[in-house]
Amino acid sequence: MTVITVSQLNRYVRSLIESDAQLGQVLLSGEISNFVNHYKSGHLYMSLKDENAVVKAVMFRSQAMHLRFVPENGMKVIARARVSLYEKDGAFQVYIDDLQPDGAGALQVAFEQLKNRLSAEGLFDESRKRPLPRYPKRVGVITAATGAAVRDIFNVLGRRYPLAEVVLLPVLVQGEGAPAQLVQALTTFENMRKTDAPHTPDVIIIGRGGGSLEDLWAFNDETVARAVANCTIPVISAVGHETDFTICDFVADLRAPTPSAAAELAVPDTRELSERILMLRSAAGRALNVALTHRQNKLSLLKSKRCLTSPLYPVEERMMRLDGTVKRFSASAKLALSRADRRLAAAAGKLHVLSPLQVISRGYATVHTDKGLVHSVNDVVIDELLAVRVADGTIRCKVTEKEVLS
Repeated sequence: MTVITVSQLNRYVRSLIESDAQLGQVLLSGEISNFVNHYKSGHLYMSLKDENAVVKAVMFRSQAMHLRFVPENGMKVIARARVSLYEKDGAFQVYIDDLQPDGAGALQVAFEQLKNRLSAEGLFDESRKRPLPRYPKRVGVITAATGAAVRDIFNVLGRRYPLAEVVLLPVLVQGEGAPAQLVQALTTFENMRKTDAPHTPDVIIIGRGGGSLEDLWAFNDETVARAVANCTIPVISAVGHETDFTICDFVADLRAPTPSAAAELAVPDTRELSERILMLRSAAGRALNVALTHRQNKLSLLKSKRCLTSPLYPVEERMMRLDGTVKRFSASAKLALSRADRRLAAAAGKLHVLSPLQVISRGYATVHTDKGLVHSVNDVVIDELLAVRVADGTIRCKVTEKEVLS
């Protein structure tokens, strides 16, 4: 018996497995576990398991880059793979060439995954939706240059609101190059707004006609969704038919069920505007007539006022007021004067009773010196001249003697 190395054993077992035609390509059903996305290399590592067993699996970057969805733990999948052995550690594993969800299609899974992720970021929140302009001067249109969608949009815009200028940026709406062109068109309109370019639209319609999920997939692209969300010009999404929903519909400021409906939502109807203007004009006329009638009635009332029919009425009224004021002032002055006279008479009576002349008239006299009235013998000196005041005159005398009463 020959002795072999571990490497030789693993290499031999690997050759046996790879030489088996049935193991060269298998369709393997299982549930993903231990999933690892090796971001640096792009390789995907996982295990596939069922109720009774588990097998390691790897999907290299060259195959993984074509996946429409992101594998997750717990996801049931069907893998198209080849069976082999990893010689370095002797691990039996499968190498996946293609991976599809078991049940829902890959596109549907990718749609739900992206929808959930962007929703968690808040890109679908109503609070970030911008209102559409009521009377846009320009409408930007991002769609294919030919087809029913662009014709419907132009027809509706021209019929409803011919005043608006339509700015078309033709793009691919399906296929590998479509997402990049959609993003570029949105970026072009955004740059026009930032530079205040002459034909900058006030609102954007982005969309296409109906089709399968694969046909509409460009509008489920994450880069397109983020470009719509970041656009500062209000965006109306009009992709497919009424029953079709795309990620673009959720991030746009408004979703229209069809391209024609988007055109109707983007602009007002000139016929409705004309009817509204006529209604407003009629209402304004009625309001003006009511206001005019009210002013006329008020003017008639003012014209009947006495101050206008008799120009001297204000003067006469004020003259009567002045006469009344003069009468009241005169009566008040007379009353005050009468009161003053009575007070003066009472004061005069008191003064008359206390007057020295009144005392003198009863036989008394007052004695004066040059210094004033004499009250005491001490107020005079011997030989001083005195003036004695009596009722009918003055007597001049000299002091010859003073006698002090004991």
